[in-house]
Amino acid sequence: MAVKPTRGMRTSTPSLGFTLVEMVLCIVILGVCLSGLLLLFAATSKNNADPLIRMQMLAIAEGMLEEIAIKPYAPAAHTATAGCARDTFNDVSDYNGYSTSNKICEVDGTDVLLLTGYSLSVSVQTATLAGITEAKQIVVTVSRGSDTFTLRGWRTNYAS
Repeated sequence: MAVKPTRGMRTSTPSLGFTLVEMVLCIVILGVCLSGLLLLFAATSKNNADPLIRMQMLAIAEGMLEEIAIKPYAPAAHTATAGCARDTFNDVSDYNGYSTSNKICEVDGTDVLLLTGYSLSVSVQTATLAGITEAKQIVVTVSRGSDTFTLRGWRTNYAS
């Protein structure tokens, strides 16, 4: 038999919402989770540019190595260049010691504006390559900030 509520007696009805304490606790937990996600996204997006910088350093190094390798092997006299121009370099050895700081230049010395901040250095040394005595090792190093990329190649005296 069901008891009929009388005056002063409370009926137990289920609550249909959140209390203020539950809402504050929910907001705090969501805030902590979102801040953790934002830190993760910030770290990921910060390092996202690194592959682009690596690819640009690779392209700069490959371009310089190719430019050097197509020059004649035998040393020839050349006139000094102004700034970072390389238009008077006429053999592989002329590139030894070539460097730029915080810029990359075209052959004629014009700055490549989109590559500001990159530095380049070249070393060309006579060495022996698998028994070939007439060989020069070309080392091209490109850097930007704390990132450095080094590319090595060889040029032999295959043409006279």
